[in-house]
Order: sequence, then structure tokens, then C-alpha cells
Amino acid sequence: MMRLKSNFLLLLFLIFVTPYSTIGEQPDARVEVTSVRYHQHPDFFRIVLQIAKVREFYAAELKNPDRFYLDLFQTKLNSSLQGKIYELKTFDLKTLHLTQKSSSTVRLSLEFLAGAKYQKKIYYLQNPCRLVIDIYKENSSGPSKEKAEPTSGQRLPSAPASVSNHEEQPPRPPLPSPSGYSLVRQLGLRVRKIVLDPGHGGVDPGCISSSGIKEKDVALDLARRLKKILEVQGGFEVFLTRDGDYTMSLEKRTALANQKRADLFISIHLNSSPRKNRTGVETFYLNFSPDPAVNELAALENASSNKNIGEIKFIVEKIIKNSKYEESKDLAEKIHYNLLHQLRQNFGPRDDLGVKGGPFWVLIGSEMPAVLVEASHLSNPKEEEALKTDLYRESIATGLFRGIMEYTKSLGKG
Repeated sequence: MMRLKSNFLLLLFLIFVTPYSTIGEQPDARVEVTSVRYHQHPDFFRIVLQIAKVREFYAAELKNPDRFYLDLFQTKLNSSLQGKIYELKTFDLKTLHLTQKSSSTVRLSLEFLAGAKYQKKIYYLQNPCRLVIDIYKENSSGPSKEKAEPTSGQRLPSAPASVSNHEEQPPRPPLPSPSGYSLVRQLGLRVRKIVLDPGHGGVDPGCISSSGIKEKDVALDLARRLKKILEVQGGFEVFLTRDGDYTMSLEKRTALANQKRADLFISIHLNSSPRKNRTGVETFYLNFSPDPAVNELAALENASSNKNIGEIKFIVEKIIKNSKYEESKDLAEKIHYNLLHQLRQNFGPRDDLGVKGGPFWVLIGSEMPAVLVEASHLSNPKEEEALKTDLYRESIATGLFRGIMEYTKSLGKG
């Protein structure tokens, strides 16, 4: 009896004395930025963030005043650095500012003198792990290898952010796609130009959420964010089929990609479903489909086409003769699973709606691998709310970027 009473008292102690925050507490997935240091080299200015692990980041430039910011996801800032402002006054730089932008995002901001012309390189080093930002004047050739920060490790080749260093890498043989070595891989071709297609626009709003969010607006914002990441971190030449809210035919979108001689075409959309609990990602490449749900979606997405019934033979032949099938399917799979993983990792469970073939007009005329991504659901209340936030949109752009980079690396050229 005394033993039972002792156990009961111990239980009461644990309940009332143990801090509430530790009961059912999940492990903190964030890594910490522990220090920042910077140095003016003769030809460039270097900033180094000490961080425990490689993390995805998003970088962009802003005007009035001229500044550059970098957001590190799944990251926390050491309390000693929170809100720190460093007066630089060198190399056209005014200040460096570190903040905990949200519970899982650290932001580094650099303010420049008005009209400053500069370039930047952003990459990770290891042993120990740190994120390096090199700023150099626009006409400079950039920091030489002799001036690089001493380190016992090497730049992480597998981290998506590392590709922004733009240094020539030794050639690697391509990996086969699931169906073998396509002509693209046999010829050792690479990806240099990418066309991003924000779905809908102008008089065509796409799907509309219950609170009035329009697919066309979100798709354009996602495309702009992805363009920045691809240019800054990937070194690609990137074009948008539309960079404003105006109507553009489906045919003109792929015609523009062909005119630019793009290597990849990615059409960005948001999904909608009568089932409000439906979430997740769905990705398509050009093909016929026996799935009624896919054909219904294709009918909705193709509604703005101006083609006539008399052209159906020509259209069917183009789908049948689609020589980019293998690469489009491989690109779709890599984008799909990277985006899905990114969203699940940062925002919890969501549906895997699969990678599928579909007769989408916006993919029919492309002369390069082309995919259509339904990145989230405006019809789902939780995803609709998430789509209102910068963090969620940046996460979508990062997931798309990771998929594109995985595809590029599979060609032996990334």
C-alpha cells in the first residue's frame, strides 16, 4: 500500500512540477545559426554563417532601399544574434541585419548604397558546416580559388544551394532514366534555359478559393519566386511566359518556350477538388490517359484553347509522336517527389496524388521536356490558408527547385 501511495505521489510530482512545454514536446527539427563573421578581401566581401547542417534557402533582391535578403528554412538564430545590426560601410554595403523572421526561418538582410552594382555567390562549406555569401562588384571576375576561406572540407556537391558557385565541375556520365538512356542522355545534353509558365491570367482566373484567392495570382507569384532561386542558386537563364496579369493562349505559351529554345518547360498551377479534405501534389507529363479524373482536369485546363475539331488528327499525331516523353516523365517524377517531400517535411502530411500522363494543351506544342504541376489545393481550407503565407510559397518554390536540380544532375551536368 505504501508503495502504491509513493508511486501516486511521484506521478503527481511529474505532472505538476515538470514544465508543461516538455509534455508531448516534439523534437526541434531546426538547426541553429551560432555565429556570423565577415571580412573585406581585396576583390570581394565575404559573410560566413556558422550553422549545424545544410539547409534550404531562398534569396531575393529588393528596392527602396536597395537590399538583398536570404531566408534559411528550418533554422533558429542564437539568442545572442537576434536583431543584431552590423554597420559595414564598405564595398557599397551599409548594414548587415540578422533576425528570426518566423519560428523556423532566419533572415539575413544586406543593405547596399543606392544604385550599387554587385554580384553574389552563395554556397555551403563543411568541416565545420557554414554558409558563405561572397559579394563582389558587377564587373569583377569574382573571388579566386586562392582567396577562398581555408577549410579542411570541400564544398558540398549534393546540396542544392551549392550549385550557385557556378564553378566548372569535371564531367560526369549521365544516369539512365527509368526507361534507359534517352537521346538526351546519349548525346550528353544539358539544361541551360528554363521557361516557367504561370497558369491562367487575365480574364481566366483559374480556380478560386472560398476566400477569393485566384489561382492565376498565386501561380504568378510562385513562378517569380522559383525564377529567382533558379537564377541565383542554379545559374540558369529563366523566362516567364507571362510576368503580369494578362490573358495568354495555351498555344502561345509553348510557342514562346520554343522561340527561346528552352531546355525545360514547367507550367505551374493550383488544384481544386469537390472533396474539401483533398490535399497534396499532382504532376503531369504529356500522354493520353484512361483516368476520368485526369481527363476532367485536362478539360478544365484546356478550356481556353482556340483549336478546332478539324485539327484533332494533327493534335493526336503530336501526342503520339511526343519524342520528349521519357525525359518529361523523369522530370515530372523528380519535381513531384521533391515538392511533396518539401511540403510534408515542413507542413505535415498531405496526399501524394501521383505522376500521370495527361492530354494538356499547354504541353502539346513543346519541343523540350515539359511538365504541369498542381502544387497545392485552393479548395482545401488548410492549404488555402498556407498559400496566403510567404513561408509556404517559398517552400513550394524550393521543392520545385530541388526537383529541377535532381533532374539536371541526373544528366551529369548539374
